[in-house]
Amino acid sequence: MMTDMVYKIVPEMLWRQAKGKGAFEGAGIDLQDGYIHLSTGPQAKETARLHFSGMAGLVLVAVNAPALGEALKYEPSRGGDLFPHLYGQLPISAVLWEMPLLIGADGLHAFPEKMP
Repeated sequence: MMTDMVYKIVPEMLWRQAKGKGAFEGAGIDLQDGYIHLSTGPQAKETARLHFSGMAGLVLVAVNAPALGEALKYEPSRGGDLFPHLYGQLPISAVLWEMPLLIGADGLHAFPEKMP
């Protein structure tokens, strides 16, 4: 399940702060759990639906997984699926791209059509 790209859904204000610091330290749930929750492409939509439903002001961040090195671990989570967890800060230098995660007409977040 390891991929070259993983994703983080983050409130825009937190992301702006992280960019100013040069690293994302995590949102509340990340800090509580001791690692940064990430998703693979196929997992991201369900993560948005379960944890960010109806929430505006979010950013979808694509991360170069190999750049995270051994701090990135794939561990069982929802339904036994292996999710990427980052044990440490997310350096902005590992970010490939970012985009606003808007809510579509169907009430769900609109993801890029071709998201690996």
